[in-house]
Order: sequence, then C-alpha cells, then structure tokens
Amino acid sequence: MTHHDCDICIIGGGSGGLSLAAGAAQMGAKILLFEAGAMGGDCLNSGCVPSKALLAAAKAAYHANGAPRMGVIGTPPQIDFAAVKAHVAAVIDGIAPHDSIERFETLGVTVISEHAAFTSPREVASNHHKVRAKYFVIASGSQPTIPPIDGLSDIDFHTNETIFADPVKPDHLVIIGGGPIGIEIAQAHVRLGVAVTVIEAVSIMARDDSELVAMLKTQLEADGVSFIEGVSVASVRQNQPNGITLTLANGAVIKASHILVATGRRPVIDGLNLSAAGVKFGKTGIMTDRRLRTSNKRIYAIGDVTGRQQFTHIASYHASICLRNLLFKYPAKLDETAVPWVTYCDPELAHVGLTHDAAIDCWGKDNITVTKWDLADNDRARADHRTTGMVKAVIHKNGRILGASILAPMAGEIIQPWILAIANRQKIVSLATMIAPYPTYGEASKRAAGNFFTAKLFGKTTQKLVRFLLKF
Repeated sequence: MTHHDCDICIIGGGSGGLSLAAGAAQMGAKILLFEAGAMGGDCLNSGCVPSKALLAAAKAAYHANGAPRMGVIGTPPQIDFAAVKAHVAAVIDGIAPHDSIERFETLGVTVISEHAAFTSPREVASNHHKVRAKYFVIASGSQPTIPPIDGLSDIDFHTNETIFADPVKPDHLVIIGGGPIGIEIAQAHVRLGVAVTVIEAVSIMARDDSELVAMLKTQLEADGVSFIEGVSVASVRQNQPNGITLTLANGAVIKASHILVATGRRPVIDGLNLSAAGVKFGKTGIMTDRRLRTSNKRIYAIGDVTGRQQFTHIASYHASICLRNLLFKYPAKLDETAVPWVTYCDPELAHVGLTHDAAIDCWGKDNITVTKWDLADNDRARADHRTTGMVKAVIHKNGRILGASILAPMAGEIIQPWILAIANRQKIVSLATMIAPYPTYGEASKRAAGNFFTAKLFGKTTQKLVRFLLKF
C-alpha cells in the first residue's frame, strides 16, 4: 500500500474533475486524481462527443439527398454504418489526448487508475493506495437509470454507454425515453437509414418550451421518427435471436431489433463509502450548499453527482466555483439563473433562464410578457429554406430578460447573447438596439427583442407625439 499526501484529492476524471485538476495543478496545488474508468468520463466517451459525431454523419447523409427546391438534385447516400461508427470512434480518439493520463501527469497531477472509497473523513483508499488530503472533491458523475420494466434485465439492450460503439446497424431501433439523449439518437439513426420509434411515458422533451417542442417533433416525424407518447412499456421479451417484443401498458405490441434505454441518469455514489466520511446524500445525489461543500466541509462535490443540472458545461462551472473556494478562500457560490442547455438535433433546441411557466410562478402572470420571432420571417432562413423554428423570450414587465428558447439551425450559437444578457441581468432593450449583421439567423433575436416594444412604439400615443413634433 502506497501512502500519499496532497492538497486536493479528486475522485472522478470526467469533465468536472479534469477541469478542477488542470486548473488547480497549474496554480501550484498538489493534486491527486482517482479514475477507475476511462479518462474524460461520460462526455468524451459516451455522451457529448460521440453523439455530436454521430449527428454530424447523419446530417451529411441527410444533405446528400440534395435540395430540390433550390434546384439541386442529390443522390440517396450509401451508408456504411460500421464506417460511421468508426468515424465516431476516431473523433473520440482525436480528443482523448487532451484528457489523457499523460497530459495530466505533465501538468503535475498524480493519476491513479483505481476505484477509491472513503475510509474516514480525511482519507480515501484504493486497492494499492491510501491518500490523506487537505480537501477532497467528489466528481464521480452519473450513469444511466434502468427502469424496472418486466423482462428488461433478461435481454441485451443499449444505453448511451454502449450504442455508439456498436457497428451493427439496427433494423428497427426502439428508444425508451423521449428526453434529449433519446431525441438526438433518434434523429441520428433515422437519417442513417434506421427505422426508429420513440416511446415516452409522458411527453417528449418535457423540460423545454412546448410550442418549440411541437415544431421540432414535426420535423422529426418528417425525418421518419415514430412517436408513442403518454404510455409506458410494461414488458419486453426476446422472441428470436434478432427480435424483441415490447408490450405497452395499453396492450399495444411493438417489434424491435434493438432497444435503447434513455430514461434519465442517476448519480454514481455506490462504493464511495460516503457514510465513513460523514457526507450526506439522497436518491438525487450528494447534498451540497451553494459553495458545493458537503456536510463534511473539507469535502466538496461537483457535476452530475450533486443531483443538479447534468451538463458538461455545468460540471466545468462547478469546478470553477470549487477552485475559487479551495485555492483562493473566496466564498464563491452557484448562480443558476443563466444555465443554458441545447438538444443538438436539426434544428437545434436551446434554452436559458426561466421558462414561461417558471417565470409566472416566480413573478405572477401579470408581470410576464412573451416576445417571439418566427424563422419564417427571417430572410436568412428563407434563403436557406430552413424556416422551421422560432426565437422566444420571457420578459418581466420592467424589461428584464428572464429566459429564452430558440429552435433554429445552430441554436446553441444563436442563444449565447441571451445567456450573456441574462447573466448580467440586462433588459431587453440591450438586444433590441444591437446592430445585427444581415442576413443572419441571429437577427431573429434582435427582431424578437424589438417585438417587446412594438405595441408601444407603433401605438396611438407615439403617433400623436410624432404628429405634434412634425409641426415644428
């Protein structure tokens, strides 16, 4: 058993843990990192990176068909599914050196490729190492939640942790779960020539703006995705070597060749022996305060394991909060008023801040206004024949921007001025008066912002004022 002493011991080499390790080590702290699995965590190996690589291939296949409305006649693509998956693997391999053990050791981080668990409030141990540290940071991430469906444990099924590496093209992929993971994988596969059915017990993309979700669903159905909403899966059975039967709660029967389970994620806390460290936790994850301290003030938790919003950029944000607290003794706290998220389908669906319903709950219906601009009225969208979408913002009656949702090509890029505005508590006039290059999709943001003032600007009061001033 090798003994170590360090300033900060980090458990987990995903986005949050690596961001913290790199920053703290380069600022002079002695860092030790435990990661029993692949460096880079879910984001690099089975989440953000492979899903975007697969979607990029699917988009290339989709556009190979041409644009007949523009006079461009394409050819149905010949899809080598195994080669597509090789492309996904190559993208992961290209990014992996940035998250590698070798790079972090070069930065001065001691990396131990073993599972660690707490043995006391100030110590963790793995099979061959024991570590005492001034501070500990738990960044163990999350993993897929497997629903208790009758027969599911008796068959082979995919989660996001396995589907990207499977070179076999499904005949019919049934996706259980209509959240962002399920929707992205559904569109990617249907555009690569796979029959896809999404089964969602409630409604798809329930967290996002319902009006924009309906528009996105129409596009996905045009792509060929079938949806079954408002009903759960009761049982699954393997009925032949390459066949699976799903029976729904309403008695309907669906045949599939492959199943993807995408019903959410749960924190990875098993095996950490948190009770030995005096760290409180629940079903949703490790409990922390806004400084990300656990019930043991020398132990912090960041990223998905905290049960907060499960995004790579949030894990990195948590790392920055932790860094300021640990190294500079600055009591930095979370501010979640401007947390963005994006579902990277085509078109993309992006959101930041409060939804309409959440804004009403906070401020009351009479204090909230919604302003919007349809892409059908955006000249760049017309030129590209990409008019499915909308910019939609939630505004307080005093003009402060509370939230924004965008359905558009590259919505994740278009929404960034809204993120900045909300983070800085700016009012809608800041976007309404900006000079937007023409023609761009981003101009729709300016138009949506301008709509907030339309009724007053072109109302009778303004007309009377103008007529009066023109007399002079």
